[in-house]
Amino acid sequence: MSADLLTPAIAAAPGVRVRRRPVTLVACLAILGAALFAVLFGHLLFPNATQVNVLASQLPPGSPGHLLGTDQLGRDIVALSVAGAASTLIGPLVVAGGSMLVGTFFGLLAGFRQGKTDFLLSRVTDLLLALPVVLLGLVVAGIFGASYWWTTVLLIVVFTPYDIRIVRSGVIEQVTKPYVEAARMLRLSSWRIMFRHLLVNLWPLERTNFLLNYANAIIAMSALSFLGVGVQEGTANWGRQLIDGEQILFSNPAASIAPAVLIIVVACAVNLLADALNADDRKAVRP
Repeated sequence: MSADLLTPAIAAAPGVRVRRRPVTLVACLAILGAALFAVLFGHLLFPNATQVNVLASQLPPGSPGHLLGTDQLGRDIVALSVAGAASTLIGPLVVAGGSMLVGTFFGLLAGFRQGKTDFLLSRVTDLLLALPVVLLGLVVAGIFGASYWWTTVLLIVVFTPYDIRIVRSGVIEQVTKPYVEAARMLRLSSWRIMFRHLLVNLWPLERTNFLLNYANAIIAMSALSFLGVGVQEGTANWGRQLIDGEQILFSNPAASIAPAVLIIVVACAVNLLADALNADDRKAVRP
């Protein structure tokens, strides 16, 4: 009997379950895969994306050689959007990773040590949470210049308090469990308990929070770029495209709509991916 005839029988056999990935998860991975491709190869595909061509200024969508038209400097919208993926998505990734590392360290300290350590870190966290992000970004830009990496550092500082609170809550929930009590009875060091035992059990929480921070950082950095903070004029960046396209909104609305749609789609894909992974974790622990 051929293998083709056996396949339906095996698939239909009792007790054999074929697990299928949700459509939402597959769609999110496809979107993020395309975004990753643009980040890695966007500048190679469109090396002259930021080159000015005043003779082709403000062409409407559908023009020959310009699917979405051009901006006021004659730059192709498609090329600019693909090339701008790197500056739009790499900075937020550094923000999410940096805030996760710093927040995890201090969150573990606050939740495990508690007492004076917890009190001090909680008060510093409250102070940082009270800072207005946009206003702080403008102040930093005025002092240090509208630098991309200064903006990244600023957002790491602003995002870290949320990570500290989330990790602290997770640690407080875990420290009462038997494996922590057993580790204490074996007289393992506090650092080993925190970073060899607690951290492993906090990974699902950390992963979900990292993805949510990444989505929020994409929006935050794009908003600051729209205000002229973070990226220099003429840089390929989705947030910068929003403010550049505002000037030609009626002659070529695609100049603003295209980067806005990209920001929304990628941020939503990251959020939905975090939700899908969180749902898988809940199913895995269900008795």
